[in-house]
Amino acid sequence: MRTQIFVLWMSCLVLTGWGAERPNVLFIAIDDLKPTLGVYGETEVATPHMDRLGERGTTFLNAACQFPVCGPSRASLLTGLRPEATGVLDLKTRMRDVHPDILTLPQYFKQQGYTTAAVGKIFDPRCVDGREFGDRISWTFPYNENPKPIGVTAISEGKRVTQSIDAPDEAFVDGRIGRRGVELLGELAAKDEPFFLAVGFKKPHLPFVAPKRFWDKYDPAEISLEPFQTETAGNSGYGYWNSNEIRSYEGVPKEGPFDPEFQRHLIHGYFACTSWVDELVGRLTRELDEQGLADTTIIVLWGDHGWHLGDHGLWGKHTVFESAIRAPLIVMDPRLKSAGPTPAPAEFTDIFPTLCELAGLPRPDQLQGVSLVPALSSVEARPRGASIAYRKSKGAAGYSVRTERYRYIEWIDLKTAKLVGQDLFDFEREPEGKHNWANDSAYESVVAEMRAHLHADTAGWHLLQRYLAEN
Repeated sequence: MRTQIFVLWMSCLVLTGWGAERPNVLFIAIDDLKPTLGVYGETEVATPHMDRLGERGTTFLNAACQFPVCGPSRASLLTGLRPEATGVLDLKTRMRDVHPDILTLPQYFKQQGYTTAAVGKIFDPRCVDGREFGDRISWTFPYNENPKPIGVTAISEGKRVTQSIDAPDEAFVDGRIGRRGVELLGELAAKDEPFFLAVGFKKPHLPFVAPKRFWDKYDPAEISLEPFQTETAGNSGYGYWNSNEIRSYEGVPKEGPFDPEFQRHLIHGYFACTSWVDELVGRLTRELDEQGLADTTIIVLWGDHGWHLGDHGLWGKHTVFESAIRAPLIVMDPRLKSAGPTPAPAEFTDIFPTLCELAGLPRPDQLQGVSLVPALSSVEARPRGASIAYRKSKGAAGYSVRTERYRYIEWIDLKTAKLVGQDLFDFEREPEGKHNWANDSAYESVVAEMRAHLHADTAGWHLLQRYLAEN
């Protein structure tokens, strides 16, 4: 009943208050950002600006990307379709080669009368029409992935895994993205149309390169290491890999575990990059205030997936475990009073329909997510019972299902569509995920419940649909 009343109230707001002056949208993407934010309970990383945004809005504590790699994750998020539905399951497939008429979130807002603009990394350029256009049909303003430096020489990051550099902000690509984002806010504020502005920061993606002042915020001796750095006992054998991405950088061992000192150095770099991006987010939100846009602009902040920082002995993404799938999602609508952080499961496919409802736009029929609007004002609201993510590994597809307490992974053979493995984590019992409980008789009913969540929500999951049809 509370949800129905809320939705009716929102509809009245749209029709009476914002029907003529529709809300703007500031859409902030952050590459490889895991929930290392104070608003998520992180105590070692300084992120005051994102924390302030999370406190003003709704922080989704259990948000999930649908594929733990940037290209497929972004294609899914920006179309509201799951990865097998977009056809983007790698870093070389262009989504419009698979689906020429696929509809994106900014493209839809553009069709509905919004001015759309973007700077930085929004789509992965390899999965659209390249770095020059960034999915040309989505933008009113010409897209600009990497603004040219003004008055300084751009830093060349190279292949060193970390760098602390004492240089002007304009020398760093994210500094230039932030500067152009601020400029675009000013340009868009001068127009009569509502706007959809996407700003995509590239850190804390590897390599961990940040201005020296952010490295200086942290004492590496005080950085905590992950307490659990071995494989889950009794795991299915499908989920682990060798952290190949980070091992491709200079100075990183090609095999074997990293020693504690090197782990602290890597985490130090990740923290420095996170604090650097946090300052840039603060510049955007300050500009909203200065342009008089704060009361008319919805802000959505998200990281495209999580990142392992040593837990389970892993570094990077590319798994369907908790650290790679769980990612930040903050939604702030200035009309709404936030009820605080919510444990409600959420998918990134839910962002498209959520923004449609908040902006008073009709929901496109093809979307596979649900609207999260009820959860923006009520911690009791549960728009969905579980989130689902996906990735291939060792000849199988892993469908990773998350509720508030459990993560269950169902592994289906890519050729035979047979069930070949199961993993179950109980985060209330073991936050670190030390054991696989899928084969424990005490968890038989939990496995059945998690499978029911998965099998009841197969939209866009093609191999899962085949499995259910044939077994």
